[in-house]
Amino acid sequence: MIGILNIAILGFGNIGSGVAEVLERNRTKIAEALGENVAIRYILDKRDLSDTIYGDRAVRDFDVILKDPEVSVVCEMLGGTQPAFDYSMAALRAGKSVVTSNKEVVARFGDLLLAAAKENGVRYLFEASVGGGIPLLHAFDDSLRGCVISRIDGILNGTTNYILTRMHDCASGFEDALQEARRLGYAEANPSADISGADAFRKICILAAMAWGGLVSGDAACCEGISAVTQEHNAFASRCGGTVKLVATAAREEELLSLSVSPCVVMDDNPLSAASGVFNAVKIAAGDLGDVMFYGMGAGKYPTASAVISDILAAAEKKASERPRLFTAYPYPLVDPAEWRTDYCLSVRCHRDALGERLPAYCVLHEADGVLDLLCEDISKKTLLEAMAGIEVLMLMRAVV
Repeated sequence: MIGILNIAILGFGNIGSGVAEVLERNRTKIAEALGENVAIRYILDKRDLSDTIYGDRAVRDFDVILKDPEVSVVCEMLGGTQPAFDYSMAALRAGKSVVTSNKEVVARFGDLLLAAAKENGVRYLFEASVGGGIPLLHAFDDSLRGCVISRIDGILNGTTNYILTRMHDCASGFEDALQEARRLGYAEANPSADISGADAFRKICILAAMAWGGLVSGDAACCEGISAVTQEHNAFASRCGGTVKLVATAAREEELLSLSVSPCVVMDDNPLSAASGVFNAVKIAAGDLGDVMFYGMGAGKYPTASAVISDILAAAEKKASERPRLFTAYPYPLVDPAEWRTDYCLSVRCHRDALGERLPAYCVLHEADGVLDLLCEDISKKTLLEAMAGIEVLMLMRAVV
C-alpha cells in the first residue's frame, strides 16, 4: 500500500496556492516518482480560507503544525524575514524538513538554518529562491560539485528584465515599461526590491554561497538598480554591440570575492543577451567543465511552485546524513567595488590621439562626431576613471563580454 507524505504550507499567496494546484494536477506523476502520495495536511495563512476547498486544512496557529508528528515537510512561502525565519528554525529543530522560495531569509540566515538542519538530521532546501523554475541550485549539489567555479553572471530578476526588454524593443521610457509590467502582473504594487537590484543581490549572494561555501552580507558590495536607465543607455549599448541587462555577478580569485549588481552592456555574442522578457539566465565559469548555462522562467506562479515541489521530493528521498548542504558566513572581506578588475564600456568625447597611453589596453567599438565608444577589459573602475582625468566621459557601464 502506498504511503503518505504529509506537508504543511506556510503562506497561501501566489506561490503557496500554486504549490497546492500543481500537487493536485500532477498527483499521479508525483506519487510515481516518490513512491508516496503528497498530502497537504495544513495551510497557515492570515486570509480566511473557510469558503475554499482548503478550508478544512486552514490553521492560524503555527504550533498546531509544529506539534503534529505526522508533518514531515514544511513549505515556507511567507515572504519577509519574520516570522518566516522563526517558523523555519522551529520546524527544523522539531525534526521537520523545510523547503522555501524565500530568498530574503536564505540570503540573511541560510547558514544558521542549514546548520540547524544538519544538527537535527533533516533538510533545508531553497531551489525556488533563485531562478524561479530553473533547476539551478540542485546542480551545485550534483553536476557542479567537483568543479572549480571562478565566476557567475546572472540575469536573476524577471521584473527588471521585462522592463529593460520593453524599453529596448518598444523604445519605452522606464515609467511606461514599469506600468506595463504591473498591468501584466510581472511587477508588484511595490517593486522597489526589484527595481533597486536588491532582489537580484540576494540571489547572487545565495549562488556565491553555493559555489564557494560562504554566505556574505549584500550590504558590503555594489548594488545599482535600473531606475536611471534611459534610451541613451540603450543607444550606447547598441553602438557597442550589446544590450542593456541588469546583471548580477560573483567572481572569486583565491580568497578575493567580488559581488556586483548593475545595468551592464551584455555583448550580443554572449548567451546571456538572449534572455528577454521575464526569462532568467545564469552563466557559470566552471573550470575544466567550461562555461555552462541555465535558462528558463525566472518567476511566475507555476514555475516557482514546480521548484518548491522538486525540493519536497528531494527532502523526502534523501537523508541529511548522506550529503547535507552546508555553508557558513564568508570569513573574508569583499573586494572594494571600485577596485574590482572587470570589463567596462565607456563613451568619451575626444580624439583617438588624446587617449595616447592612458589605458593599458582598449578597443574602439564605434566612432562618430568626435565621440569614441570603447571597450576596456580587466581594469578597475578606479583605475579607469583616473586614466580618463581631463577627458569628458559621457557614459560608463560594466560590460559582460
